[in-house]
Amino acid sequence: MKIALLGYGRMGKEIEKIALSRGHEIVIRKDVDDVIDISLADVAIDFSVPSSAFNNITNCINNNVPVISGTTGWLDKYEDAVALCKEKNSAFIYASNFSLGVNIFFELNKQLAKMMSTLEDYKISSEEIHHTKKLDAPSGTAITLAEGIIEHTSKKDWVLGDDATEESIPIVAKRIPDVPGTHTIWYDSDVDSIEIKHTAHNRKGFALGAVVAAEWIIGKTGVFSMKDVLNIS
Repeated sequence: MKIALLGYGRMGKEIEKIALSRGHEIVIRKDVDDVIDISLADVAIDFSVPSSAFNNITNCINNNVPVISGTTGWLDKYEDAVALCKEKNSAFIYASNFSLGVNIFFELNKQLAKMMSTLEDYKISSEEIHHTKKLDAPSGTAITLAEGIIEHTSKKDWVLGDDATEESIPIVAKRIPDVPGTHTIWYDSDVDSIEIKHTAHNRKGFALGAVVAAEWIIGKTGVFSMKDVLNIS
């Protein structure tokens, strides 16, 4: 499989190691402003920056190159990318987190929210911790977790910081050197607390998930998610 890496920072280099170990070839390594011929690739993996992600994705779709994107902070244009993918009959996966463990955690979070939905004595809160070089806050993973809770409870939205209303989920975002990613959800009452937590030990899990998704999408058309890749119903 010939892979274009759109974004060649720490994640791009980690994805390269995993891809090469699985017998794939890296044919493009793109920094922010590089001009590339995306048609050289069988599939593209985008871990760039928010200002470049949409252009990277649309370039792939317009050239019928399946694209996997893990860049966050550009999602105001997500529906435009989806519409273009359907128009061009191309293939696209966006995930806020490609870690296989995190995607299982997403489903665990939804199931817990369903069980807690009628227990009004519990206050919901969340926290995400990432390295100091992460550009956006809260993380896309934290937003996905909040959206999973909103889907199954009476909560209406999320807010960054701990100053939330009764209808909001507070997300506290912390930036600490050399933390790949930690996400925690709490349900607190006067009598007890319930906590679920995912801790990434390194970036290998994110890179492996992205390469697995790239392998899976070859030959397919449509807009997919990691639930499709992992066959999670």
